[in-house]
This record gives sequence, C-alpha cells and structure tokens, in this order.
Amino acid sequence: MQIQDTLSATFAATFGETPVLIKSPGRVNLIGEHTDYNMGFVLPAAIDKAIYLAVGPRTDRQLHFIAADLNSTYKGSLDSLTHAAKGWANYLLGVVDEVNKLTPLATGLNVVFGGTIPIGAGLSSSAALENGVVFALNHLYNLGMERVSMVKLSQRAENNFVGAKVGIMDMFASMMGRKGSVIQLDCRSLEYAYAPLQLDGFRIVLCDSRVKHSLVTSEYNTRRAECEAGVAMLQAVYGDSIQSLRDVTIDMLNQHVRDQEPLLYRRCAYVVLENGRLLDGVADLQRGDVAAFGQRMYGSHEGLSKWYEVSCPELDILETIARNHPGVLGARMMGGGFGGCTINLVREEALADFEKTIREQYKAQTGKDTSIYSCVIEDGTHIL
Repeated sequence: MQIQDTLSATFAATFGETPVLIKSPGRVNLIGEHTDYNMGFVLPAAIDKAIYLAVGPRTDRQLHFIAADLNSTYKGSLDSLTHAAKGWANYLLGVVDEVNKLTPLATGLNVVFGGTIPIGAGLSSSAALENGVVFALNHLYNLGMERVSMVKLSQRAENNFVGAKVGIMDMFASMMGRKGSVIQLDCRSLEYAYAPLQLDGFRIVLCDSRVKHSLVTSEYNTRRAECEAGVAMLQAVYGDSIQSLRDVTIDMLNQHVRDQEPLLYRRCAYVVLENGRLLDGVADLQRGDVAAFGQRMYGSHEGLSKWYEVSCPELDILETIARNHPGVLGARMMGGGFGGCTINLVREEALADFEKTIREQYKAQTGKDTSIYSCVIEDGTHIL
C-alpha cells in the first residue's frame, strides 16, 4: 500500500471523511549553502522524497494533527495558538498562525501526515511540511495565495513561531520545484530561473551520516549573527551601499575585517566565495561540463568545513571517501550542517561500487552505518 493510501485510510477512520491529498517534496541543493539568509544565490531542486498530507476542513475551531510516522497526535484550537510540547506540531501551528494573521480562519483543520523524507538528513522535511500546510489552507479555504506568497509565509512560520532564523531556499525549492530542472534563485530579489539539469550518465546520490541535527540550535543562529556582525563592520566604512554579504567583495574583507576579526572574516569570506562558486557552476552546467561543476562542489565542502565550520567529522569522512572514488565527479555536505547528508555526483556505471565503498569505509572509520538515497528531480508542492 502506498503512503498516501495509508494516510487516507487513517484520515477516514479518524474523521469520517475523504481527505484532500497533498504531496510536498524535500529538496537538494547542488551548491550555495548558507548563502540564502545572506541574500546570495542558491541552486536547489525538489526531489522524489516527500511529505504527504491528508487534509480536510473542520466545522468547529479545533485543530487536530496526526503525525502518522511518529504515532503522535496534537489537539488544539485556533483560539490559543501557543507553542506545543510536541516539537513537530509547532511547524504546523506556525503556518496556521501566519495564515490567521493575514486572513482570520473561521474554522479549524484536520491533518494526517507522513513521509518518505529521511528525518534529520538535511532534506528539509520541515519546509516540506510547512508548505503542505499552507497549500492545504489556501486550497481548502480559497485564500487566493500565489505560490511565492506561500513560500514567504512558510519561512515566516519557521522564523517567528518555531524560532529558527532559516533562509527562504528550503521552502522555495519545495514549493517551486520543476521536474528535471534546478532553480537558480536570487535570495535577495527572489528572481528565479529554471535550468535543465542534464545529468545523462550521472546520478545525484545522498549519503546520510546518521548524525542527527536540528536547525533550531545556537550554532545556526550564531552563524547568521556572525555574518551580520561582519556586514556591520563594513557598513561603518562603506555606509548603506552594504546591505548584506551580497554587496561585499573579498578585497573589502581583506582590508577591513581579516586582521581585526579573523573569525568573522572566515565566516564572511566563505559566503562571498560560495556565491562566486555558484555562478561559475551555473555556467559549467550550461556548457554541459559536469566535471568542472563537481570540482566546485569539492570547493564548497572545503569552505563549509574549514571556513564556516558547520561540518562534522562524519560528513568530512563521507566527502573524503567520495573524493577518492574514481566514479565520483563532486561531493559536499548539504544543508544546515552539523549532520545530515552529503550530496554526490556519481557516474551511473560506478554507482554499485560507490555504494559498496561508502558503506564499508564509513563503517570502518566511524563505526556507523550510512543510508544511501538516489534522487530524482520532481515537481514542487501539489495536490495528488
């Protein structure tokens, strides 16, 4: 039985009605990490691992959410949208809260959800869930919201209610994805373009470190604050021409930050160089030069590990094993960091040997098993 059938059956048994079914995908990001909240560029895509939601309106003001995978239930009310003790419920409540600020909801919502996104692997299960909820409310209550407006609302929900100061990329990729394409997104203007991802003969493969991370951590918000502190130093010199690290050059950092604040320099320099790597990488893909793009992925990992310091020993080990495998063109950690997955570009004919090598060497070096996922690029959040 497919997951959507299971969720529908649970919904019907619990609420006595037939639900609307929504699929909201996770995402990968080929390059451009921690650039989104610094108003830079990212290159994500929606994937075939997704959150599925069975949803329906209520006639009263109650909220009834069931996390099928966790066998956990939340019951609440539109009249008291406060933090739940069950952490997962806050991602749904945050969206309801933000929608309610725009258009006060007259009645509540029933949701049963589950998914195929590995939790904690850095594939943005939280963004997929938030997008699924806002998509559901928009559909069920005819709110007339455009997709980009829903993306922004999902981000506000996570920033304001959950308390993670995440950028917009995860929500944008999950909502706006297109089958067979990556999205070149300018996180300052939200201008975006689809680029066909011609990976004939290659596969996108994710290797899960099995190190769990949470974005609602001091480290993530600390990195954001460090970048803002670097920007403030440059604003003192250059004034309003510097609004974010998007406006900063390496020369500026070398002149005004490197010697005064070495830690802030490393953080800011990583972001500035990563934006450059991404734009060069897009040009590589447009030329069909996957090998050159892969080299930029290695450069991205180096920066994330050594300069931005959001990697961990397990992610570094996975990247090194991949780098030394002849069938791999590029590899790097992906997502917020401190755990989760590496993303790898692997030649199809080398896939079986790559998986065998990763499993054996990772186990030997860490004592941990790894999960390996081959991904297909899919459409964004939609009704099934």
